[in-house]
Amino acid sequence: MSLSVEQFAKSCREALLAEPGPAGRVHVVELVQEALKDPGFVAAAIPEGTPERKVLYEDPDLGFTILAHAYEGAKNSKPHDHGPSWAIYGQAAGETVMTDYECLARPEGETPGKAKPMRDYVLKPGDAYLYEPGVLHSPRRDGATRLLRIEGLNMDRIKRLPYDTVA
Repeated sequence: MSLSVEQFAKSCREALLAEPGPAGRVHVVELVQEALKDPGFVAAAIPEGTPERKVLYEDPDLGFTILAHAYEGAKNSKPHDHGPSWAIYGQAAGETVMTDYECLARPEGETPGKAKPMRDYVLKPGDAYLYEPGVLHSPRRDGATRLLRIEGLNMDRIKRLPYDTVA
C-alpha cells in the first residue's frame, strides 16, 4: 500500500517535533527521499495536471508546508533564499539543475542583492536537498519536471527580496 500525503505529513511533523532544528530537517530530507521511491505516493501527490505550485498540507502548529510542483517546459529562477524559512526540494520526475550562490550583498530597500554562482549540481528523481534559511540557490529546468517541496513556512505569506547574479 502506498504512503498517503497525510501519513507523510504526520511523519514530517513527528520528525520536526522530536528535533526542531537542523537535525529534524535532515530527517525530513530522508523522509522525502523515501516518499519519492513510492510510485503510488508520487502519482497521488503530484499527478499529471498539477499546477506549478499546489499546497498539499500546511501544519497548523509548526507552519511547515508540503507542496507539489509540476512544470511542463523549461523554467529558470533568479537566485533567491526563503527568507526566514528553510526549504527542501525533492525531485520526483525530470531533472533540475541547481546553482548555489555566495551572497555578496543582501538587498537593501529597492536595491537588489548581489549573488555570485559557486556550483551547479543536478537533482534527479529520488534526490532531496535541504536549503537552510538565508542560503541562496536557483533552479533551472530544461524540460518537464515534478517536485515535492517542503517549506518551513508557507512562502505565500513571506516577502522575498530580489538578487542579481554577478560574475
